[in-house]
Amino acid sequence: MSAPVQPPGARVETEHPEAAGYRAGRTLPLRVEAMRQLRRRRTLLMGGVLAALPFILIIAFAIGGTPDGGGGRGGGRINLMDVATESAANFAATSLFVSAGFLLVIPVALFCGDTVASEASWSSLRYLLAAPVPRVRLLWSKLVVALGFSLAAMVLLPVVALAAGTAAYGWGPLKLPTGGALAAGDTVPRLAIVVAFIFVSQLVTAGLAFWLSTRTDAPLGAVGGAVFLTIVGNVLDAVTALGSWRDFLPAHWQFAWADALQPQLEWGGMIKGAAVSVTYALILFALAFRGFSRKDIVS
Repeated sequence: MSAPVQPPGARVETEHPEAAGYRAGRTLPLRVEAMRQLRRRRTLLMGGVLAALPFILIIAFAIGGTPDGGGGRGGGRINLMDVATESAANFAATSLFVSAGFLLVIPVALFCGDTVASEASWSSLRYLLAAPVPRVRLLWSKLVVALGFSLAAMVLLPVVALAAGTAAYGWGPLKLPTGGALAAGDTVPRLAIVVAFIFVSQLVTAGLAFWLSTRTDAPLGAVGGAVFLTIVGNVLDAVTALGSWRDFLPAHWQFAWADALQPQLEWGGMIKGAAVSVTYALILFALAFRGFSRKDIVS
């Protein structure tokens, strides 16, 4: 029997018609994912810890006296701790100094490592994909929001430190431990450069955590694995026998931001560190997207 003849101008239905109004690019909007992550207890807890750190340092300085303990320059070593209470800018720089090596690693690993693995552990990942949310769109939304929260965590610390430091020590120029000072008007832009570099340097941790998050259904495994590998990188950087090979370790450049707190801004170390970090991060993000696009989602 021949197929019925369609009248002129009639719409021909395809074998797999698309639902009316469906747009793949509009699924899982960033604002929806951001609100979901913002309401989570671990987000509020991490924000509270970072906001509390400056006040803990102020109390510690109040109890212990001057940062160097009144005994000179700490046995001849000069660092930001020696001038932490000179001004709000000094206090903010010191807060970043004591937290950049480890504390600021935690929110990056947490936000990027927990984001996909937690959906799998709750058995909600397959339902998101059945919505249907394209896999690339799902990963993109979660990655952008995770990096946004990571950056917000790094901005929160110096902002609170500047406010608390102004109340405790007053506003003034950033005094350098090696002598000299940065004008008060230059301190905020320099601190912004510091925060930007710390964020870029932590992209490696973000890449590790995000890649692991797409490989496991255990959020703690993804977060802990990223932190562990970051610590391994720090340990390897301490092995001086590696010589110039350490230049390829992101940890080797993690404190290159100190060049931004000099009378003459030096970009060399920060550019090298950013290049190493971004290279590793792009590879890890690419592995995450490639692996997830081929993964059989059963949870």
